[in-house]
Amino acid sequence: MNLLGQNVIYGLVMFIAGVGIPIMGALSGGLGARLQSPALAAVILFVVGFFIAVIYLLTVEGVPNLFPKVSIPIQYYLGGVFIIFYTLSITYIGPKFGIGNAVCFVLLGQLVSMSLIDHFSLLGSLQYSITLQRFSGLLFMAIGVFLVVKRF
Repeated sequence: MNLLGQNVIYGLVMFIAGVGIPIMGALSGGLGARLQSPALAAVILFVVGFFIAVIYLLTVEGVPNLFPKVSIPIQYYLGGVFIIFYTLSITYIGPKFGIGNAVCFVLLGQLVSMSLIDHFSLLGSLQYSITLQRFSGLLFMAIGVFLVVKRF
């Protein structure tokens, strides 16, 4: 497969992942509201996700080596903090603030953080400078986010 075809597939998969974020938010918020506990809902969601991840791991990659030969810096494990923060916040705030509002602000946060991560090549990412064109795109995206949620 050529690079263009691979990039199209990657883009499509990530688009579908993006479509799933508001769906996940609505489902998580609904579960938290029905259980009257966003924290319990988050635990249930992570247990379900854990089992799916284990099944995927064993099916696709097989039994992993639990003791890798490479040293992994601690910051790479902190992604779990962001996963739980997002899950708890969307589960608690989504039903009160609106899933659309919540996801739009998540999107705005993603745009800002990805631009800074790329610009400074943080955490081993490829370096893409914040040019005037990119800054303008971010500004237009931010304006678009605020126009979409113009409910305040």
